Amino acid sequence: MPDGRSIKKQIIFSFLLICFIVVSGTAGYVIIEGWGVFESLYTTIITITTIGSKDMYEFSPMGRVFTLFLIVGSVGAVFYALSNAARILIEGELKNIFHIRRLQRRINKMSGHYIVCGYGRMGKIVAKELFNTKSKFVVIEKSPEVASTIEDDIDYIVGDASKDEVLKSAGIERAKGLIAVLSTDAENIYVVLSARGLNPSLKIVARASEEGAEQKLLRAGADKVVSPYHEGGIRIAHTVLKPAVVDFIEVATKSGSIDLQMEEVKVEEGSRLAEQTLDECGIGRELGVIVVAIKSPTGQMKINPSYRTKIHKGDILIALGEVSKLKALEDAAGKRA
Repeated sequence: MPDGRSIKKQIIFSFLLICFIVVSGTAGYVIIEGWGVFESLYTTIITITTIGSKDMYEFSPMGRVFTLFLIVGSVGAVFYALSNAARILIEGELKNIFHIRRLQRRINKMSGHYIVCGYGRMGKIVAKELFNTKSKFVVIEKSPEVASTIEDDIDYIVGDASKDEVLKSAGIERAKGLIAVLSTDAENIYVVLSARGLNPSLKIVARASEEGAEQKLLRAGADKVVSPYHEGGIRIAHTVLKPAVVDFIEVATKSGSIDLQMEEVKVEEGSRLAEQTLDECGIGRELGVIVVAIKSPTGQMKINPSYRTKIHKGDILIALGEVSKLKALEDAAGKRA
């Protein structure tokens, strides 16, 4: 869309130009013809609008010359204002069309991305976190007014996320995960049902606002349901009862933390870590990374594994350490060249 400030300037300039023509014409008739202000203003207006009238006053030769210049100047000013308005409308529509097509082309090339349904208060936080971690994602927002506030660096689609065609345009078949954070539980349930039918292997996380909605979302196909009010209340209680623990978790999970970060690392087939114990692979000794938990492919979670715990392919390591060392762990957990 055209820049808002430039549009405002063009509108103000056009308005001031027409006002200048009206004031100049009125003053000119007062000075040249000696008419009153009302008669001069009346003559100026019907001259500018090219209406004309039989009851117009008689002009002197100098008045006729002035009227010619007034007609030429006023027609030019009005034409300039109208052309500006038409250009703003046409440019706005064309830029909007090209912008939507450009977004759709980028989305069509995406694979292994996330889909965020809803750009409300929680949706903005989710999108910001995904953006800060440089994750590929698409936002689906139903309201055009809300969608217009989305940053230019974020890919988005204006539409109803509960409709299959909208989810397909967001690349639901190629997506890695979907986050449903719409305003009502009913909308989130519809989105989860549609998304699960289109992509059975999709990782789906949904928000539940009301009590009892969690089980409905799970039955609809959500892998994980988050209740902000419930978890927020627990977080507040823990902040009072266990402030040091909460401080540690915030430092470990805060995006962009340089000193410490908690990350999950999947052990791929062919990795040098596979079929070795934590002691044998030297994760803590060589990389300085602490493995706080290991999640098996079956979903079983082993908290605080000992140094004799063996790592298998497909395991997910919940590790704590510096960002650079966690990156080295990810490289070690990947396939061998």
